[in-house]
Amino acid sequence: MEIRIHATIRMILPARRRKEARDILASMIERINLEEGCISCRLYQDILDERALMLEEVWAGETSLHKHLRSADFRNVLLVVEMASEPPEIRFDRISSSTGISTIIEVRGEPDGFRSVSGPPPL
Repeated sequence: MEIRIHATIRMILPARRRKEARDILASMIERINLEEGCISCRLYQDILDERALMLEEVWAGETSLHKHLRSADFRNVLLVVEMASEPPEIRFDRISSSTGISTIIEVRGEPDGFRSVSGPPPL
């Protein structure tokens, strides 16, 4: 099994460029999600710092990621990165394994993982 790649680009954008950057990135998400090897592609805005946008991509492996990095869509991502008012945070994390709710259940020692016997989960 090939190692998955979790790619993130977090950028701080000046107010005058933020909507344009968000629109450019949002217009590409669906196409990127359809690229071979793309597991997911999402765009987030930081609720604590409205200047910050983060593009998150998960790839099935190095081959798919490298093909994407050479694509026209990624060239447009780089154009948005150039709009940033500060150097971007760019990361490529290699994931060899992952777990889900079973880890929460195991650590908390509760069969449903979230609720204690004292009441419903907090909102």
